[in-house]
Amino acid sequence: RNKGQNRRRKTKWWNERVFYELFVRSFYDSDGDGIGDFRGIIEKMDYLNDGDPLTDSDLGITGLWLMPINPSPSYHGYDVTDYKAINPDYGTMDDFKEFLDLAHDRGIAVIIDFVMNHTSNRHPWFEASQTNDPFYRDFYRWSAEHPGINGPWGQNVWHQSGEDFYYGLFWGGMPDLNYDNTAVRDSMFAISDFWMNEIGIDGFRQDAVLYIHEDGDTLKNTQKTLNFWNEFNLNTKAANPDAFNVGEAWEPTETVLKYISNDRLDYAFEFDLANAIVASVINESATQISSQMEYVYNTYPFLQFGTFLTNHDQNRLMSVLEGDVEKNKLAAAMYLTLPGIPYIYYGEEIGQLGVKPDEDIRRPLQWSDELSAGFSTDPSPWRAPYSDFPSKNIEAQQQDPSSLWSAYRDLIKLRTNYTALNQGEYESGLVDDPEIYAYKRGVEQDNGRPWHLYVISNLSSGQKTIDKIAFSQKFAECGAGTQNAFAVEVLYGTNSAEYFQCTETEYHIINSTLEPYSVSIFATGVGGLSTEEDHIPREFDLSQNYPNPFNPSTNILFELPVATDLTLKVYDITGRLIQTLANGQYPQGTHKVMFDASGLSSGIYIYRLETSNSSITKKMTLIK
Repeated sequence: RNKGQNRRRKTKWWNERVFYELFVRSFYDSDGDGIGDFRGIIEKMDYLNDGDPLTDSDLGITGLWLMPINPSPSYHGYDVTDYKAINPDYGTMDDFKEFLDLAHDRGIAVIIDFVMNHTSNRHPWFEASQTNDPFYRDFYRWSAEHPGINGPWGQNVWHQSGEDFYYGLFWGGMPDLNYDNTAVRDSMFAISDFWMNEIGIDGFRQDAVLYIHEDGDTLKNTQKTLNFWNEFNLNTKAANPDAFNVGEAWEPTETVLKYISNDRLDYAFEFDLANAIVASVINESATQISSQMEYVYNTYPFLQFGTFLTNHDQNRLMSVLEGDVEKNKLAAAMYLTLPGIPYIYYGEEIGQLGVKPDEDIRRPLQWSDELSAGFSTDPSPWRAPYSDFPSKNIEAQQQDPSSLWSAYRDLIKLRTNYTALNQGEYESGLVDDPEIYAYKRGVEQDNGRPWHLYVISNLSSGQKTIDKIAFSQKFAECGAGTQNAFAVEVLYGTNSAEYFQCTETEYHIINSTLEPYSVSIFATGVGGLSTEEDHIPREFDLSQNYPNPFNPSTNILFELPVATDLTLKVYDITGRLIQTLANGQYPQGTHKVMFDASGLSSGIYIYRLETSNSSITKKMTLIK
């Protein structure tokens, strides 16, 4: 059992985000041609995040991963013909820039799929290479004879063109680039710089990271590939120190760890953890998720791994769970409160169905019960929506507080608002029931006070009454040798736990009852409380400013659980006080204060909110 450390551990800005994997072709069609586009995303941006944390009609998404957006002869886009252009099905580069600006205005970071392992066989580089162009011939791997080897899953990887053969791991339409050629490296590095510096994206989702650099007959996980990611990430940081690379390394955890060590990728998706979450829900046992989470938490750099339930290459979760909405809510609640950086595959928030082939797990998003699920005015869009859209759609679920969509919205906002969930340490609780999974997420505040949230999941089909779930005294709200009791504030779910009890060696939850397939998230008060007390003190919340980066002004938002005296001050990076934005008594509730930086130069600024017994410090970036 991991017992954590009594200190804050270093995280990155992306740890504070909840990402949404978006397939532009299937999100929303603005012009009625049956294909989603960037104008469609612009029209529906309020659905993702309307920029106002006080509303509840948006998901509250703070990061977007766009599947391939470059020109391509295929519907999916993973065979690129021009790395510096926008797929004309999706609009123009101006459309993309308008979308990007709007996303940034809402505080949403945007990363794009960068398909570096291979191009389309219709890419000008490959077409020149086929004709023995002396510059482009070695952009790809050629052989005068078939080398007689197959790929990692037994597939043919050498494809004939004329009398010669070229290497293409996935299929003949996707010839692999030859990274032994420095001109290939330089070209791809320049493309990376273009998207970060000239267009302004925030990072990349790196496709097929295992296969970048072959070494003879060894086709994946070579030392050359690992070395390449060192070089690429160094180039990324030189272009933009705040940008990041997240990798698709669909391998066991032990192998994935190689790709994020030694300054290679910033983090990678944790496939074994995703499988463990889903398996635990299906098997109604916490054994797999508890074991894998413990392993992941203790082996990765602190919280540097991507969490998810499914993606564009896997059957949709609702199909895997055979239509069980409560199990779907259970899985969502666990991965959105566990350590890591969460990613939501579009449509999962309403439980869209889909099993392979790939086109059927990438169908249009079901917006309403109207024609083509409200996705398009075209009665025959690029792929027909699933047949259940008249009853399963966003519009219907937004009106139902018990829907899967409502659960996703509440969980996303809970994770965004509570530092303990997006940056906190993790400790599993000890409980004598394999159908119960309990854990604590915690941080130590600047003033040294602990702040924790607790998550209890009932993975079974029956109601559970739990006498005790024990945690260590690390971060304990009570001191050693005391018998203090702490009231419980429920943040999500309907847990009936009355209070925490502290002993000389541990503290534990007592008198807890959970409904089938349910999750309860709650906090304890700081300081001894009797069960009759009405108010439970808790950490105030200083939300992300909107927008960030900003120019020339931004709104700073903070929430107070009780009325209090406070100050809100802005400093420059050297610690010099720039402006006092608030000073005095503020009532309970959410408050918005505007910071006008029109007279300041570009750079990093720090804002600090202080009350009589707590404080929070955040950074913001002014770009002019």
